[in-house]
Amino acid sequence: MLLGVIADDFTGASDIANTIAKGLPGQGGLKTSQFLGVPVRDAKPDIEAGVISLKTRSVPTKEAIDQSLAAVAWLRKQGCEQFVFKYCSTFDSTPEGNIGPVAEAIAEALAVRGVVACPAFPTAGRTVYQGHLFVGGRLLHESGMQHHPLNPMTDPDLRRWLQQQCASPVGHIAWPAVKAGGDAVAHALRASATSGEVLAIVDAIDDADLLAIGAAVRDSPFVTGGSGIALGLPANFIAQEKASGALPEKSSVDGPEAILAGSCSTATRGQIDFHLQSHPGLAVAVDDVMAGTMTKRDIVAFTLANIGREPIAYSSATPADVEAAQARYGRRAVADRLDRLFADAARDLVDSGVRRLVVAGGETSGAVVSALAVESVAIGMEIDPGVPVLSVAAPVSMALALKSGNFGSRDFFSKALQRMAGR
Repeated sequence: MLLGVIADDFTGASDIANTIAKGLPGQGGLKTSQFLGVPVRDAKPDIEAGVISLKTRSVPTKEAIDQSLAAVAWLRKQGCEQFVFKYCSTFDSTPEGNIGPVAEAIAEALAVRGVVACPAFPTAGRTVYQGHLFVGGRLLHESGMQHHPLNPMTDPDLRRWLQQQCASPVGHIAWPAVKAGGDAVAHALRASATSGEVLAIVDAIDDADLLAIGAAVRDSPFVTGGSGIALGLPANFIAQEKASGALPEKSSVDGPEAILAGSCSTATRGQIDFHLQSHPGLAVAVDDVMAGTMTKRDIVAFTLANIGREPIAYSSATPADVEAAQARYGRRAVADRLDRLFADAARDLVDSGVRRLVVAGGETSGAVVSALAVESVAIGMEIDPGVPVLSVAAPVSMALALKSGNFGSRDFFSKALQRMAGR
């Protein structure tokens, strides 16, 4: 294994695994496997990149650090030469963490400073300029992320936001240095390290910038960012003839299907509305869930009665409705109940024969995959930017798609099911 990734949620792990496996056009990527939690056994010897999916974005900081360092230890044992800490391209976090504390802990374990911090993913509309994060051309706090149910993002100044989380000073490498190329970025990172900065926000507004950053860190043991930061990393290993330049394999699973959506993002709500125009749906109301009048049995019965029609069960709601529900029951209580509901329903659906499962929402995806007791998945063909088909061999053979809330085209759900079937 050459490249090791520690991801703070399950959809983000699939996102960066897709980037690494796909690689650059005409060049290919690394043979990649995604692991659900820190593995208990060694990876297969032909795996070139390992992505460990954790669920540490919203847990207590010490727990996030401990899990992340355990992942680093396992990846080091596999022989990894470079490590990536992957967080969301919308920098989902609180003023306390967990991005800064986890990144600083890993940097200390690897004895490195002047580490890139760049959540940019231009293909998905995430860019960083003058240290500020833009989503779809709008500043982060005006993009809808200010209404996130768990980690509302109210400040687009990444350096200022990250500094609240970090014990060491946070640097910034401005776009002119990035535009000047990899050598200029590498020089700026060395200066950052000399200044005692463990992390440095790096501007990036297009893929060329990400490739320049990739070239700059070819000899760096540690990088942090969104999935876009990995765009240029496989090329470094391929150029050294350490990696194969393999391409992801096409999936071919054409069994019963189900869609579970627990994200309240603007994109997911639009995808649900579009899907409901021609497919059956079951609205999962928070009040009903908290009262116990909506249970996993309702979701399972609805889905199995509509197999072949691409049924979707969804709890997505408007920001106002989400805030009202959180005020009534508590933010964490609502999230935990919904995650458990979808996880239990997913397990029963798979036990009932569902073999193509699409899940929307990072927290929901993490809960579902944990409930299914999946240890690892192979990275398949891309459905939409940042979302690949995931092939599962055990405990049952099936295909998954784990979609971050804001990702995917409006017809994502149907497209995902088709890609899983090899169409």
